[in-house]
Amino acid sequence: MARRELLAGPDTIHWGHFDASLAPVIEIDPGDTIVVQTVSGGPGETPTEPPFTVRPALRAIHAAASPQLGPHILTGPISVRGAEPGDALRIEILDIALADDWGFNLIKSDKGALPQDFSYDRMIHLAIDQTSGAIRTPWGMEIPARPFFGIMGAAPAAAAGRVTSIIPGAFGGNIDNKELVVGSTLYLPVAAGGALLSVGDGHAAQGDGEACLTAVETGLTGTFRIDLVKAAHLSEPFAETATHLIAMAFDEDLNEAARIALRRMIDMISSRTALSAEEAYRLCSFAVDLRITQLVNVKKGVHAMLPRRYLGQKDGDE
Repeated sequence: MARRELLAGPDTIHWGHFDASLAPVIEIDPGDTIVVQTVSGGPGETPTEPPFTVRPALRAIHAAASPQLGPHILTGPISVRGAEPGDALRIEILDIALADDWGFNLIKSDKGALPQDFSYDRMIHLAIDQTSGAIRTPWGMEIPARPFFGIMGAAPAAAAGRVTSIIPGAFGGNIDNKELVVGSTLYLPVAAGGALLSVGDGHAAQGDGEACLTAVETGLTGTFRIDLVKAAHLSEPFAETATHLIAMAFDEDLNEAARIALRRMIDMISSRTALSAEEAYRLCSFAVDLRITQLVNVKKGVHAMLPRRYLGQKDGDE
């Protein structure tokens, strides 16, 4: 199995969209490990003064490219040799490193969870200590970094055309699930040849909900082992951690997203155990946490988390 590297630059990114017609910037074999560099922030979100350092790659991207449909700069697409519609990507998150000494957070007047309460546009920059992992707010508070990628997505089906990076879907995309840290594994349905995986929207820290629209947005470098599950026929992404099985759902109605996540968890329990649907439903009431993933991406997210010991496994077992 090979180890590959994909740097962020004008020729290796697409800005604000997913599209099955995009040409891959690299092709890997199933089982390969790939190190992916990402950047975050448009020209209006990038610091212009010390003490922050802006990488030349980000400035080059600003000079050569512009956003289409959404604000996220995505590295990719990565083609996985042999991936076909109906398969699934298995993405093991091996490492996530802070790549910049700054992040930004944005409030916009017509977005976020409380647009009526905060009806103005305002941006702040936050200092990130890449060695200690401490994030310093402008008001003097320190927050520990827990970095993850807000966006990990395969291309949608060709019939969908070009879609915004803002709204998550069956292909993944702007999931914004803070559980997808080092040690987690994400499964994504494949809807286009090669899968065409793209990664971006780095977050140094985020609370469930991502309430004000953005997290601590920053550049990250991720190391992933990417494998292929043939004929998986997944209808939606899901994830595993050392301790939990995670079902995900997205809908414009938060209550409906919760119902979808719950139904998906019931199906996952029933397919992995001898429990009936009714017993799985009861187990969800006893042991599953329904959490708000995010409230701000048009389609809101809910993820259901089941401790893996209820599937007959000890915490941390594979």
